[in-house]
Order: sequence, then C-alpha cells, then structure tokens
Amino acid sequence: MGSSSQCRRGTGPTGNRVLISVRPHPAGSAEPTPPAGHPLPANPTERGGRLVRVPARTRLVASALLCCYLLLAAWLALRPLTMLWVSPANLEPLSTIRADLARGPEEAGRTLAAGLVRLAPLGVLLPLVGARLGGGRMLSLARTGFVGAMVSMGLECGQTLAPSRVADIDSVLLNTLGVALTHQLCYGTLRRLARPAAPPADAPPESPTPPAAPAPERRPSPRPSRRAPTRCPAAGTPLPPGALPPPAPLPPPTTEARATVHHL
Repeated sequence: MGSSSQCRRGTGPTGNRVLISVRPHPAGSAEPTPPAGHPLPANPTERGGRLVRVPARTRLVASALLCCYLLLAAWLALRPLTMLWVSPANLEPLSTIRADLARGPEEAGRTLAAGLVRLAPLGVLLPLVGARLGGGRMLSLARTGFVGAMVSMGLECGQTLAPSRVADIDSVLLNTLGVALTHQLCYGTLRRLARPAAPPADAPPESPTPPAAPAPERRPSPRPSRRAPTRCPAAGTPLPPGALPPPAPLPPPTTEARATVHHL
C-alpha cells in the first residue's frame, strides 16, 4: 500500500474552521512521514549531538605518528632475543593471565600492564585519522577496537616466524582491551578539541521560519434592516442613479369605451 494523504476538517480555538492534512506511515517504515517543512536528519549523529570534523592538519600529524608508532611496536615485538628456552605458543584464552596471577601481584601487575599499554596509543591516534572521529562514541569504539585487535593479531602471527618469540592469545586480548579503554577515556577530549563540521557548500542556507500569522477573526455579517417601501418620487424630482422610473398612470376611459362596457 502506498502512502496517501487525507484531509480532515476541525474547529480552531477561535471558532474558525481549520483544514488538517494527515499523512499515514509509508509501507514498511518505522517512523512517520516527516512534514514538508521539517525533514528528518539524514545522519543519526545529528539527532543526539553536533557533528565534528577533524582538521586536515591534525589528521596528517596523527597519520604520521600512527605510522611511526606501528613501526616501533613491530620492531619491539619481532626483534630476536637471546634466550636458552622459550615456552610453547598459547592458544587457550586466559591461561597466561591465570599463570601470571598465580605468581603474585607484582608479576601479574607488570605483565598485565605491559599488555594493556602495548598498543594503547592506537585508541587516540586511530580516531584522529578519520574525518569525523570514526562516527559516534560506540561506532568509533567498535572501529578502533577492531583495528587494534587486527594489529595485535598481526604482530602475534609475525612472532611465530621470529626466533625466540612465541604467539600468545592473551596478548591479543590485553592489547585490544588497552586500546578500548584508552579510546573511552580520551574520546570526550578529542570531541571537544575537534571543531564543529561546516554545512556542505551546495546546501542552501536555512532561512529563519517566520512566525505564524494569527488566524483572522470572523465577524458575523450584519442582518439586513427592514426599510420602509420606497415611495414614488414626485413629478420633476430627479431619480437616483440606477433607479427605475415609476410606471406612468393609465389614461381615463373615453365615452366610447364606457358605452361599450355598458353595452356588454
């Protein structure tokens, strides 16, 4: 069923008749059809808050810092170490974390902190690379966390090819958690520092809506007054414009006409 508009008549507060246009929901839509003068925002972020745009210079600096940090993280993760023996690769989640906790709080704190801080700067640099911080808070968190997890997984896969290095699934979990926590802690500051997005150039400027004019009051029309019948003007009186002249009086009957009427 297509959408169609219906018109209803109602009565306003002043007693005037008002024509109301009613538009039903389009087929398959979850929201009503917006009025003609008030369209719905095209972007969901326009409803809850303002749109922000990261300046081009800030994006360029963030991209350069991101590349430098990724190179540093890759060198620290893949450089060979001189060790007598290494533990086998760990593919069981949380097994390394449980072993570190069993060694004591100092060893557990050092290992967990190293895993959380390893890729934590990505939580700040990745949103700055995007034009609008990667979208809203939750959308930006999902994108940043996914990219951080992929980077950590790539480093762990590269460690399987380096001597004296082993892959650990718990390192991927700790790295991703560190990226997500840093993003959530710094997203509000990044949004305040970014400037509001300017409207597109092809969009016409929004003109202020003039206030609605009050409905004119309808006054009852005056009733026609009963006037006295118009008298025929006297002979020689000028007639008003548009008035019809009175009928001429009939002539008196002649003698022949009287005799004919008497004979009948």
